[in-house]
Amino acid sequence: MEKSYSDSYKAAGVDVTAGYRSVELIKSHVARTTTPQVLDSIGGFGGMYAPDMKGMERPVFVSGTDGVGTKVKLAFMLDKHDTVGIDCVAMCVNDIICTGAKPMFFLDYIACGKNIPEKIEQIVKGVAEGCVQSGAALIGGETAEHPGLMAEDEYDLAGFSVGIIDEKKILDKANVKAGNAIIALPSSGVHSNGFSLVRKVFDIENTDSLYRYEERLGKPLGEVLLTPTKIYVKPVLALLEKVQVNAIAHITGGGFYENMPRAFEENLSARVHKGTWNIPEVFKLIEEVGNIPEHDMYNTFNMGVGMIAIVEQKDAETAVNLLRENGIEASVIGEMIEGDHSVIIEEN
Repeated sequence: MEKSYSDSYKAAGVDVTAGYRSVELIKSHVARTTTPQVLDSIGGFGGMYAPDMKGMERPVFVSGTDGVGTKVKLAFMLDKHDTVGIDCVAMCVNDIICTGAKPMFFLDYIACGKNIPEKIEQIVKGVAEGCVQSGAALIGGETAEHPGLMAEDEYDLAGFSVGIIDEKKILDKANVKAGNAIIALPSSGVHSNGFSLVRKVFDIENTDSLYRYEERLGKPLGEVLLTPTKIYVKPVLALLEKVQVNAIAHITGGGFYENMPRAFEENLSARVHKGTWNIPEVFKLIEEVGNIPEHDMYNTFNMGVGMIAIVEQKDAETAVNLLRENGIEASVIGEMIEGDHSVIIEEN
């Protein structure tokens, strides 16, 4: 690559040598995610992965793609770039695990106004950490400089993941019945949804709110908001080995009201009891400062529940204990009832 240099391209705003430097800096992070199924190293034209389909009658690939959204704006302002990559991976693999599939590999795409190798390294470091947490191999990616399209200090991050499952093991919402228990897997905070509203509530572009210490949070607001999305893959895979799980929903944009119904048929409703899980203080702060109606809070944010699993009532205690053994402080927050495909949130 030492002869690959263009003064003309650099004058137009693209420094190809910075790209090569970025690749060198991220290699050690990518190496952390390598599994025996990965066939090549970073730098080729395509990432190669030989899936382990041993024992599967009809393997099915499950794909997911997502980004981090306007949460990256906080990373710009705080100049902290090593966690948004975790968010990016989480938003993809947490969707994949809702089918029961195990994520195999991940690819990222970073578009930036200017390629600053040390910043790219920090972003990919987060991506690699997310891959390690989910057991997925980071087998490729792309970094593209977009001078004139984006400000020099800005970037956007998106990703793509593929998982695998035997067709007969795919979770089917048709199995959900009235009387089933709803188990909450707690979130680590706001995760990666609703940040356009968060930014408006705290007016982060025009005030020092991100940097201000919040007594009720025990930290500066920005530090709490930038907390990365919880990755549920390994605990859920452990749960699936021992308990019959009828359905799973990832609570992302649209909150309770949009995401929970994706896990059950139209003749059912989810009845959720307030007070059966912990609502992180940050949500209460958002609601108060923004004067946001409670319905809108539950229709925008995860409110402390990053994922739900629906199981038979007889298996609920076992499921909760298994999740807790795997580091998830789960709790039963409600039950399925006959209804009109809605979510009913009521006092306990």
